Amino acid sequence: MKKILFIEDETALHQVLGDLLKKEGYEMISAFDGKMGLQLVKEKKPDLILLDLILPKLHGFELLQKIKEDSETKDIPVIILTNLEEISEVNKALELGATTYLVKAHYKMEEVVEKIKKILG
Repeated sequence: MKKILFIEDETALHQVLGDLLKKEGYEMISAFDGKMGLQLVKEKKPDLILLDLILPKLHGFELLQKIKEDSETKDIPVIILTNLEEISEVNKALELGATTYLVKAHYKMEEVVEKIKKILG
């Protein structure tokens, strides 16, 4: 079973996405702040990471950078799922190694799951 690490501080989103991913046969691991997220990336070695940028304890950009600098985690695909729409933020995330950048307001959670399925094959 493929593991998806969802690093997001809104608990309601964890519930909705967790249910959808379970239906599709994925296991979802939840982290509610950046530090916890980083720890779980190293411990669990997920198949894919869904990452919000506005996080307590460690900003999403810093977390993304740490994931991509670590030889053990650098190849894990990272989907940014955030409310930040500035093109400069999109570019920064992609430069740091994010696979895809999704703005929450523009995507239903079902569409996010479809993106995950495409990336994981």
